[in-house]
Amino acid sequence: MSEQVIQIEQHGGVRLLRLNRPEALNAFTTGMLGQLRQALDAAADDAGTRCVLLTGAGRAFSAGQDLADPQVAPSRDPAAAPKDIGLMLEHHYIPLALRLRSMPVPVVAAVNGVAAGAGASLALGCDLVLAGESASFIQAFSKIGLIPDCGGTWLLPRLVGRAKALEMALLGEKLKAADAAALGLISRVLPDAELADAALAVARKLAGMPTRALAETRRAMDEALRLDFDAALRREAVLQSQLGFSHDYLEGTAAFLDKRPPEFKDR
Repeated sequence: MSEQVIQIEQHGGVRLLRLNRPEALNAFTTGMLGQLRQALDAAADDAGTRCVLLTGAGRAFSAGQDLADPQVAPSRDPAAAPKDIGLMLEHHYIPLALRLRSMPVPVVAAVNGVAAGAGASLALGCDLVLAGESASFIQAFSKIGLIPDCGGTWLLPRLVGRAKALEMALLGEKLKAADAAALGLISRVLPDAELADAALAVARKLAGMPTRALAETRRAMDEALRLDFDAALRREAVLQSQLGFSHDYLEGTAAFLDKRPPEFKDR
């Protein structure tokens, strides 16, 4: 049985997933990617989980792909056939990125140190990204002759614009957390000592909100990026029609009129 490298904790309605290869700065192996996808699937299927919090153990969020992993490590034998990295993406990173983007609950990333390569893409694919003040983001792909993956080419220009996205991807320079926040790449920066508690508090707040509406908000915004204004307006109408029949809408409006805390249940 492979070593468990994803720690799972339940904090009320929050499912905390911690990348746990601290000795390797939480660099991804195929086994780790598979465990993370399984953990996300399990959280999605658990009716009691209303928010997922993703973070890393030790002094890093994730250094990205472990280049020593047999799936991607080039052979030292010049006669050996090269590895097809695209297959690695097809079998592991693409399903993981799609799973993250289609979660029925909001996902918060707490970036506690470096987030590099696919580690940065994974963090930026979450709904809210909180970072410790010593955290950094690095698009390290160009340094080994590759392009951003795990959704990086889609995420970066949409988050910071084409010019800055290309600067980050081509130069591969370290971006400090404060600069990432100033660019709109992440949500907020917190003192390192406060990150874990603050991220859990944000996740708990989201877990107490109308979960289905939060997930549909993410989906509507993602879809709007490829729609014109008229189509986006009409998509909003369809979703509002569906949500308007939900328990949470009826409960939310009743609680507002009754001046009491709402009890949201939809997912």
